[in-house]
Amino acid sequence: MMSRLSLGMRLGLLFAACTAAVSLTAGLLFSQASARHFIELDQQLLDARLSQWRTQLNRLHEKPDLAPRLAELRAQLGHQADLALRIQSAQGDTWFTSRSELPPAPTQPGLTTQHANGIDYRSLDAPLYAQQPQSPRLTLYLDITHHQHFLQRMQQLIWLTVGLSALATALLGAWAVRRGLRPLRQMGKVAASVSARSLTTRLPAAQLPEELAELATAVNAMLHRLDDAFQRLSAFSADIAHELRTPLSNLLTQTQVTLTHPRSLEQYREALHGNLEELQRMAQMVNDMLFLAKADHGLLVPGQQPLQLEDEVDALLEYYAVLAEDAEVRLSREGHAALRGDRHMLRRALSNLIDNALRFTPAGGEIRVSLTPGVQLCVANTGPAIDPEVLPRLFNRFYRADPARSDSGREHAGLGLAITRSIIQAHGGEIQVESEGGWTRVRIELPVEAV
Repeated sequence: MMSRLSLGMRLGLLFAACTAAVSLTAGLLFSQASARHFIELDQQLLDARLSQWRTQLNRLHEKPDLAPRLAELRAQLGHQADLALRIQSAQGDTWFTSRSELPPAPTQPGLTTQHANGIDYRSLDAPLYAQQPQSPRLTLYLDITHHQHFLQRMQQLIWLTVGLSALATALLGAWAVRRGLRPLRQMGKVAASVSARSLTTRLPAAQLPEELAELATAVNAMLHRLDDAFQRLSAFSADIAHELRTPLSNLLTQTQVTLTHPRSLEQYREALHGNLEELQRMAQMVNDMLFLAKADHGLLVPGQQPLQLEDEVDALLEYYAVLAEDAEVRLSREGHAALRGDRHMLRRALSNLIDNALRFTPAGGEIRVSLTPGVQLCVANTGPAIDPEVLPRLFNRFYRADPARSDSGREHAGLGLAITRSIIQAHGGEIQVESEGGWTRVRIELPVEAV
C-alpha cells in the first residue's frame, strides 16, 4: 500500500509522524518533570511534618503513653486536612490512625505512592526515634489526588496536542509538498511531450529550484544526446539507402538488359562478373556497417599482442608501393614505436589512412608516416588544404570531403575513416586531423598503459 502512495502523501505523513514524535517526546518529558517536581515538593513537606511530629511525640515508647496526647494530636491533624497519620509499634501493631480509609503501611521505609478508596496518597514511613531499631514508627499520608488529576489532565492535553499537531502538520505538509513539487510536475509534462518529432524540447533549468536545476540540466543533456543520436541515425539510414540504391539499380538495370533477348555464354559471363563486382561492394559495405555497429555498442575487444609498429607500417607501404608509383606519390616512414594491441584492427586502420591519403595526394606529392615512442603515429600527405569547417566531419560515416566524389567513387563508401576512429577508440586512443601549410596530418595517440 505504501508503494502506491504519492510522494506528496508520503512526505505529508512523514512530517506528521515527526511532529507527533517530537510533540509526544516533549509532552512526556514535561509530564515526567512535573511529576518529579511534585514528588520533591511532597518529600519536602512530609519531611517537615515528620520533624514536627517527632518533636511533639517525644518520649512516646508504649501505647499508654499516647493516651494523654490524643486530644492535642487530633486537634492538630484537624487543621491539616490533606495530612493523615498512623502510629505503629516496632512490631507493626497500630496505636493510632487518624483516618479509617487509609491504605496499609508501606513495607519499605521512605517515600511511597499509594492508592485507596479513590484517593491517591504520598506516604512517608520512618521511625519516631532515628537509629533505634525498636522505635515506634510514624507513617504520614499526604493526599495528592489534586496532583494526580493535574497530571492526568496534562497527559490528556499532551495527547490532544499531539493529535492536532500531527493532523495540522500532515495537511500543511501535503499542501507545502504539493506546492513545492509543482516544478517537478511541470518537468513531467514537458518530458511527456517529448517524442521522436520533438526532441528539441528542453526543460527551463534556469526557472527551476536549485535542487531540480541539476536534474533538468542532466535531462536536457540527455535529450541533446538523443536528438544528436536520432539525427545521426536518420542520416545514417538515409546514407545507407543512398549508397545501396546505386548498386541495386545497377544490378537491376544490367540484369533486365541482359534478359531482354538471348545472348551468348560469354556475354552472360560478363554480365555476371559485373553483378559480382556490385555484390562484393555491397557485401563490403554491409560488413563495414556491422563493424561500426559493434563499435557503437562497445563490442570491439582488441587483442593484446606485442607489436612493432614500424614493421606493420613498412608492410603496408610495401603493399601500396605499386599504387603509389602509378600515382607518382612518394611513400616514407620515420621513427619507431611499440605497443600491445590487435594486429588485424590496427593494420586495417593504418591501411584506411594510407589508402585515403593516396586518393587525395596529387602527382608528385608525398605520404609520410611518422612514429614516436609513447605512442604517437602521424600519417601526413601533401595536397590542397581542407576547409577547417570540414575537418570535424571527416570521420562521419559516408562523408566525403570532395562532393564531386560522392557518386563517382564506386570503390569507397565513405566508411574508412569512421572505422579507423572506432578502432583507435577501442584501443583507448584518440585521433585528430589537421590541414595547413600544404600538408594534411592525421595524428593518433594511444595511452601509455597500452604500450
